[in-house]
Amino acid sequence: MKICFAVIAGMMPFFAFGADDCATMRSVPSGVQSLQDVINLGLCRNPQTAAAYAALRSSHFNKNAGYANYLPSVSASVNASKNFAQSKDTKVKNYDWGYGASISASYLIFDFGKRTSDMNQMIAAYRAAGFDYDETVQNFVYGMVGAYYELLNADADVESATSALKVAQTAKDTADKKFKAGSVAKADVYKAETTLASSQLSLERAKNNREIAKGTLLTKLSFPANQEIVIADMSSSFGSDAETESIDDLIKIAREKRPDLLKASANKDAAWHKRNSAFLKNLPSISASGSVGWNDNNLPDVFAPESNKVNGSIGIRASMPLFAGFANLYGLRAAESDYDRAKYNEEQTKNAAMMDVFTAYQNYKTAQTVLKHAEALLKSATESERVTAGMYKVGRATMLDWQTAQSELINAQKQNNAAKYDLFVKRAAVALAIGDIKSELEGNKNE
Repeated sequence: MKICFAVIAGMMPFFAFGADDCATMRSVPSGVQSLQDVINLGLCRNPQTAAAYAALRSSHFNKNAGYANYLPSVSASVNASKNFAQSKDTKVKNYDWGYGASISASYLIFDFGKRTSDMNQMIAAYRAAGFDYDETVQNFVYGMVGAYYELLNADADVESATSALKVAQTAKDTADKKFKAGSVAKADVYKAETTLASSQLSLERAKNNREIAKGTLLTKLSFPANQEIVIADMSSSFGSDAETESIDDLIKIAREKRPDLLKASANKDAAWHKRNSAFLKNLPSISASGSVGWNDNNLPDVFAPESNKVNGSIGIRASMPLFAGFANLYGLRAAESDYDRAKYNEEQTKNAAMMDVFTAYQNYKTAQTVLKHAEALLKSATESERVTAGMYKVGRATMLDWQTAQSELINAQKQNNAAKYDLFVKRAAVALAIGDIKSELEGNKNE
């Protein structure tokens, strides 16, 4: 079941289409999976987005049902009856079965716009359901992005721990040689062994964290956590485009694309049309109606001189509610209160959305700065470890100096890995905050 994104003018920036192939998969696809591949696979198999899509389809059919008010209403009926009559001598006489059939039609001609208000309310509710689906998809995509980067971070930590283990093994081998040559004390060998054991432990922990991150991603894809998945790393230049966007530009985009804002606006429109419909419900309506029928009672002429006949009628009817136990009045007041609530909810949603954009933007800018410092720290720590290792081999540094340099290198590698993938997550958070995570994925795909 392939899932793809499509823009539906003014309604649903995200829309899912499904078949059955990926939904029935039992194993993760082979080969390296890109972020876009993982997102598409997750959308295809995820029950949360599938449920949201079912709700959207339900709203779509409810909207279509509203068009029925613009069409005539036609009904047909048939009947069969057995007649009897009591004569003067108190005897009951039974007669043959009688039959009849009729068809009738009615059409609403004018109702002061209530029918239109009802239809507009359903359309607004459908739009709101579309934006709700959009929000569900975008939140799911953001969760998938986080799980994807978390696995990449775990993979990088495993590589760093493996590299650190090789360095520790080199230090151990060097200490052994120097001890055998009598140039260092046995304490250097013990220190190198301690560092080697610590590196082995760190590698096992990194592998364990990697398994957990992999299981998290596979669970989001609805696969067993014990399977394997290979994912593609990200370009180191990824994330630079957002530097050209100001906070004002992002807020403007959010007002136009963020699904919860659009949903709140659509709910307000639906509440307005509901209030209007509740008011118009108290006004007259004019309808046209017609019917034609045929019946055969099979009665003697004394009871029914024209027992076999066709009859019909046509006419116009006007009706107006006069008193319904104050139900219409209270219904109107309830609709007015619902409209007020929808307005306040829209305002509250706007305030929260603008704060989300501001927070995401600041976090992203901070993540950019942190990554720059982490890269500088890694470069310095790498060079420091290399120099210290050379100095130890020629007897100008101690094993403690080398151990310290190794420890600093390991910490710098971890910080650089975390900063790199945290930047990716923070950028995705900005895209989510402005309601345009689809363009984020497309930009990533192009890189």
